[in-house]
Amino acid sequence: QVQLVESGGGLVQAGGSLRLSCAASGGTGSRFAMGWFRQVPGKEREFVAAVSWSGETPLYGDSVRGRFTIFRDNGKNTLFLQMNSLVPEDTAIYYCAADRDRVLPSRYVSLYDYWGQGTQVTVSS
Repeated sequence: QVQLVESGGGLVQAGGSLRLSCAASGGTGSRFAMGWFRQVPGKEREFVAAVSWSGETPLYGDSVRGRFTIFRDNGKNTLFLQMNSLVPEDTAIYYCAADRDRVLPSRYVSLYDYWGQGTQVTVSS
């Protein structure tokens, strides 16, 4: 069983930056892809970014490509999301997820097996 704990969310003005972290524990000897998703009330969970176990072949959602960067430090069992040039539309709860069955990343919510509790990101205009 893998446990994921996100941190780093908060309130930021438009144009600002935040870095989210996701600490993984339990089962961390396994090689699995990880990703970030976000959700606002009343909407489906949206793909943000995902990365392979090796940190290569990142995938990004269309709305964040060029502004967000996903990377991981496997030595520290931590996944990161660097968010730059934030806009109010980025406001959401951000979730970290792990896919135990694949080493390559996916953008599909249903393929991820483990989820964190989420961290709130609010971007003011």
